[in-house]
Amino acid sequence: MNVTQSFRMALNSLLTSKMRALLTMLGIIIGVAAVIIIISLGNGLQNYLNAQFEQMGVNIIQVQIMGRGTGNRTVETEDMYQLAEKYPQYLSGVSPYVSVQAEVRSGGTSYDRTSIYGVSDIYYNRERNQTMRGEALSKGRFLSYIDVERYQNVCVIGSYLDQAVFQGKGLDQTLTIGGIPYTVIGVLEQKADCTEGSGDDVIFLPHGCAQRLNNRISNGSGAISIMGTSITVYLFASTGQDTSSAAKGVIERLLDQTYQSSDSYFVVTAAEMMDTMNSMLEVLMTILVVIAAISLLVGGIGIMNIMLVSVTERTREIGIRKSLGAKGRDIRSQFIIEAGTTSAVGGVIGIVLGVMLANAATVIVGAVMGGSDGFTATPSLGGILVSFGVSVGVGVLFGYLPANKAAKLNPIDALRYD
Repeated sequence: MNVTQSFRMALNSLLTSKMRALLTMLGIIIGVAAVIIIISLGNGLQNYLNAQFEQMGVNIIQVQIMGRGTGNRTVETEDMYQLAEKYPQYLSGVSPYVSVQAEVRSGGTSYDRTSIYGVSDIYYNRERNQTMRGEALSKGRFLSYIDVERYQNVCVIGSYLDQAVFQGKGLDQTLTIGGIPYTVIGVLEQKADCTEGSGDDVIFLPHGCAQRLNNRISNGSGAISIMGTSITVYLFASTGQDTSSAAKGVIERLLDQTYQSSDSYFVVTAAEMMDTMNSMLEVLMTILVVIAAISLLVGGIGIMNIMLVSVTERTREIGIRKSLGAKGRDIRSQFIIEAGTTSAVGGVIGIVLGVMLANAATVIVGAVMGGSDGFTATPSLGGILVSFGVSVGVGVLFGYLPANKAAKLNPIDALRYD
């Protein structure tokens, strides 16, 4: 009996006992589908995060300064401005990034979950209509150099406040922040789900005004405080992605000369953050794929059990074939091909199911993210081929024991079996 005949017999066996075949393949189907959906979600998340980093700008460098150095040494905002002016070949600008904890009010309504940040005019790129964090302006203008230098009480708000407070007519209206009235000069485009506390519930002020608000509230330095440590944040923009490493070195040299301790500051480029995120995702995906692959082993055990039952049920058939001249290797190859066919069919069904679930995940995640079309769960051809190959290999591996048992049956004893 050749391979083609063995393959046809295997298909006939599956069609004869459809329910048993389905239950036999269930572990393989679940395992393959799980591997494909995990890889698809991982690829989709990785592509989405990379797109967000690229939108934000891979030339962004984030600097965090933790407290003061020895002898009460510290770096002031003016020092950062002078650094950018001194190295224009590496740095195109810098903006403080001051987080404010203050009450936002309009009339008698308070908005407690609004994120408030103090920045400079460099934070917004007019040519790209984009901030350093990827927000775009839809109406009005962003903060200007004059606004920052003169500590003007003006602000740029997100789409949530524009809609919830001013019904889409927020320009030139007034909000009270920390008890001080601020005039709305610009409105950002919607980028999240436009709900309270989301990425659209945000306000940008001149960083000097933000520091004053923090000083009024805490009598501190206006910096962020985390677990008792004062943290000041600056966002630099390098002249390009290829100069970001050199720009990082220039910044670190200034900070090291001031603090003489790398524990007092932290400098990271957007490219480094993207690489770190990708590495973490790859490790997480590997762990999840290994866990999902356990289902393939369970499916292989199921195939082995069913094949052992099949050998027992077809003992007389094996005896007849051996009495007609079939060799042990013919019997062995027949049952191995049958086991491999079973796992292959299960693998194909698992692939189809995994791709369908990946498409469904794209729709579900997009709905959860507020209708975002930036996330797409993408099945990879490599992942599909590997999962299918492993499923077939598992079937052949676990089918060898029953096949070998069938090949070693004594034809006389097999013919007597009832």
